[in-house]
Amino acid sequence: MLSLSIASPSTITFPSKHITLPRSSFNGIQIRHIRLLPRTMSCSRTAPSSVVMMAKREEEMKEIRAKTTEEINEEVIDLKGELFMLRLQRSARNEFKSSDFRRMRKRVARMLTVKRERELEEGIGKRLSRKLDRQWKKSIVLRPPPSLKKLREEEAAAEAEKSV
Repeated sequence: MLSLSIASPSTITFPSKHITLPRSSFNGIQIRHIRLLPRTMSCSRTAPSSVVMMAKREEEMKEIRAKTTEEINEEVIDLKGELFMLRLQRSARNEFKSSDFRRMRKRVARMLTVKRERELEEGIGKRLSRKLDRQWKKSIVLRPPPSLKKLREEEAAAEAEKSV
């Protein structure tokens, strides 16, 4: 709860509370945050936004779980390539969305989590899982990320239009 005092500190009365603000020589606007609820109780104002975020996350997890393991592996490779491109843009001081870093890292983590859940269902232990993961990483063939492919296609189309 916020209390607002203008010009001079005064006594503010709430429905069941009586709060006295200390006297000061400050003549202006004072905004103070007064917490009447204990920290463990959640505020009803923040609940809807967290519910929406949770719903989006659940929807994304359902979408990931619907994919095969091979599709997940391919998308992880693509997202890691996109992360590499973002790091290059940052180092070259180009414009980019800094929120994309976190979004992509989280998506990769969710995909790898689903992949590990499937391994656990199959009875693959931690040690074997790491061995398979090392083999998978060695077998990855480097390729340009989708954003770079799209950029190259756009440049080729622009050059084709110039030559016509």
